[in-house]
Amino acid sequence: MKLAMIGFGQAGGKIVDRFLDYDDRTNSGIVRAAIAVNSAKADLMGLENIPQENRVLIGQARVKGHGVGADNELGAEVAEEDIDEVQNAIDAIPTHEVDAFLVVAGMGGGTGSGGAPVLAKHLKRIYTIPVYGLGVLPGTDEGGIYTLNAARSFQTFVREVDNLLVFDNDSWRQTGESVEGGYDQINEEIVRRFGILFGAGEVGDGQEVAESVVDSSEIINTLSGGGVSTVGFASEEVDLNTSGGLLSRFTGDDGGNDNLDAANTTNRITSLVRKAALGRLTLPCEIEGTERALLVLSGPSEYLNRKGIERGRKWLEEETGSMEVRGGDFPRQEPEVAAAILLSGVTNVPRIKRLQQVAIEAQDNIDDIQQESEENLESLVEDDEDELEPLF
Repeated sequence: MKLAMIGFGQAGGKIVDRFLDYDDRTNSGIVRAAIAVNSAKADLMGLENIPQENRVLIGQARVKGHGVGADNELGAEVAEEDIDEVQNAIDAIPTHEVDAFLVVAGMGGGTGSGGAPVLAKHLKRIYTIPVYGLGVLPGTDEGGIYTLNAARSFQTFVREVDNLLVFDNDSWRQTGESVEGGYDQINEEIVRRFGILFGAGEVGDGQEVAESVVDSSEIINTLSGGGVSTVGFASEEVDLNTSGGLLSRFTGDDGGNDNLDAANTTNRITSLVRKAALGRLTLPCEIEGTERALLVLSGPSEYLNRKGIERGRKWLEEETGSMEVRGGDFPRQEPEVAAAILLSGVTNVPRIKRLQQVAIEAQDNIDDIQQESEENLESLVEDDEDELEPLF
């Protein structure tokens, strides 16, 4: 699937920058164009792979290139005011070669959480290709203002895009990690999962064609209908032995037999699919009730057993209760066999429910503090008036 990626805000820009690096390393052909939009000049300067001409600084008249300070209402305002600046960069994209837009943003900050929904609405008004969002939820330890921003942004973002793919930092940050190290690891996890998902079906010169191709229409159909999506992932390594044959824990083969153990491979693929669906999703949720799903098995072609893929797909149908479960293989000369599962239209998501509740409590707390502050100021002014003669 060929995407025009637009990273909005600091987190969004870094993720799109990492996608370009992934594209270059794997020759996946996912990113047809990449743009970074930010109100902080320093964040744009810190990017490594996005071309300079595709880095758009907004809000200069309001914030002078210093960012919006986690104020997502201000982030939305500067995005609306400078949307023409962003459109100028988008105009250079050959949209006839693009299958969809992907707007990427951290939902806890100011610029991304406020501006990404504004941009998504703008793109949907102008273009006919799908506009997807990739939103990153902040961890609960990052502070109340970021949770409040995420709750507000989530409600708007999910309404303005054709589908919102969500990654929850809370499920991925490890205790004891540095902030920078933690986010680097998270960004790599995001790119790895979505890279395999969107990379399926993109075949370059000299690359193997899948037996059951997952092309862009399969992904678009899975994401149709809107709502929220999550991605599951699991992999097992495949090593090369000294004789040049493939030695793998995955198949249980010793490298000396050209005929791989088909029954064992089928079972291992099915196990990998279960691990991907029931393990750590990008957004933890109950998979029962999922509207649509897509299974992609990637790895060396000799290990992509069609029967195993079909069995895994049927298992997904049973677990989700959905009759719209698509599946296919993605031959890659990487030392692993991986299962990536897109679950679209999920509804039983405890994290989102908690996020909304915490945001309501945070908003009530902010209102109480503001009211108390106004009362204290009033009282302070009245006390001063009792003691001082007025100037006029």
